[in-house]
Amino acid sequence: MEQNTAARVAVARWLNAVVIGLNLCPFAAKPTGENRVRMVVSNATDDELLLQDLQRELELLDATPASEIETTLLIIPQHLQDFFDYNQFLNWADQLLKRNRWTGVYQLATFHPDYCFAGAEPDDAENLTNRAPYPILHIIREASLEKALQFFPDVEAVPEINKARVEKLTAEEKQELFPYLFRGI
Repeated sequence: MEQNTAARVAVARWLNAVVIGLNLCPFAAKPTGENRVRMVVSNATDDELLLQDLQRELELLDATPASEIETTLLIIPQHLQDFFDYNQFLNWADQLLKRNRWTGVYQLATFHPDYCFAGAEPDDAENLTNRAPYPILHIIREASLEKALQFFPDVEAVPEINKARVEKLTAEEKQELFPYLFRGI
């Protein structure tokens, strides 16, 4: 139970300091401020258990209005520590969405301590935009995203804006915002 609390605290800090603090997601502040972001820790240690946890969270979102729970961060502290394994798991997660007819209803945003964009080098600053203290599956309601996009006309520019923002961080700022990346240094 202590590990679950520590994971929630670390992710809440990351959400507030990095995602909202650096404005990497222009849509995150409102539901966070309204306490509509659910953070749940999965104790899964294998793919099957994690798929069960993911399905439960999707079913909960199906049964709960966005006015109560806008989105879920499924935190995975005991599984998928290897980024390659995490990426492989995403195929299973996509199949779960398809099998349950959730494609177009929900989408998954992905975060991992070792996140590395295709074509990027592991040490490239742009990877910081998706680096979190633990592997996370962020379940997003498509309808809410479409609604939010009406108020943000140039959403295509967000990745480049984010990349420029994290590239400007000093070494000290990086250590403060991403302490989990500097353990053992």
